[in-house]
Amino acid sequence: MMKKIAKNYILPVIMITIGATLAAFAIEEFLVPSTILDGGITGISMILDKITPFNMSVFIIALNLPFLLIGFKQLGAWFFIRGIYGMVLFSIMLEVFGDLRSVTETELLAVVFGGIILGAGVGLVLRFGGCIDGTEIVALLISRKTSFSVGQLILCINIVIYSSAGLLFGWDRAMYSLLTYFITFKIIDVVEEGMEQAKAVMIITGDGKGIADEIYKRLGRTCTIMSGEGLVSGKKSVLYCVITRMELPMVRRITHESDESAFVTVSDISEIIGHHIKRTDKNVVSGQ
Repeated sequence: MMKKIAKNYILPVIMITIGATLAAFAIEEFLVPSTILDGGITGISMILDKITPFNMSVFIIALNLPFLLIGFKQLGAWFFIRGIYGMVLFSIMLEVFGDLRSVTETELLAVVFGGIILGAGVGLVLRFGGCIDGTEIVALLISRKTSFSVGQLILCINIVIYSSAGLLFGWDRAMYSLLTYFITFKIIDVVEEGMEQAKAVMIITGDGKGIADEIYKRLGRTCTIMSGEGLVSGKKSVLYCVITRMELPMVRRITHESDESAFVTVSDISEIIGHHIKRTDKNVVSGQ
């Protein structure tokens, strides 16, 4: 019982705390001193902080609150509680770090390390069910009623924000901000999905059984073996296997060692329903 409480309630709070603190540190110690903007509501708040007498943290709470209320109706009370906690803590830490001296005044270092730390912080918050920017909620709701993805909508919103920054602070600031966004976005992906993010591998080979056996022997992954026929190459075996990104180099090595002429495709998996197959020390959990 205590283990379940710790996993479902205590751990998320701890990780959201760390994530919100990292995000605030990146913004105040790297981005703000160089007038480099984050995206979304935080970016809008940074612009308003520059052109009004009010602090950024005030705008972050005020502008995000309506989106959190929308999220409460759509995603439930637990999301609302985590979101409120993450945003309030984020705003408080912005004030705390705002009084400290910036880490660097070199713009390129601010872009790279600010983007990495910001991405790590936001990724932790998102991974454990929190939220520090309402843009994601807006994009999620719009995507449900349109053909646009959440990522495409967020990019469009941020382009408008960065264009405004270009007009107000100079186009070099807009370009630095856009570069920071791409770094942040990639780090968020790695942190939120983890190094265990699933990959689907399809291998077309003449030695299907041999490769499947080696993958199972070295990685503990089972393969689905299907029959195929190439227009020129004739009959082939088609292997389908779900692995993690950390295991991908080993699968490449196994395939190359067994059949240098094998044709391999790798694709990302956004969701897995059912068991993610892997052999344990005791036995095989299930099979594909």
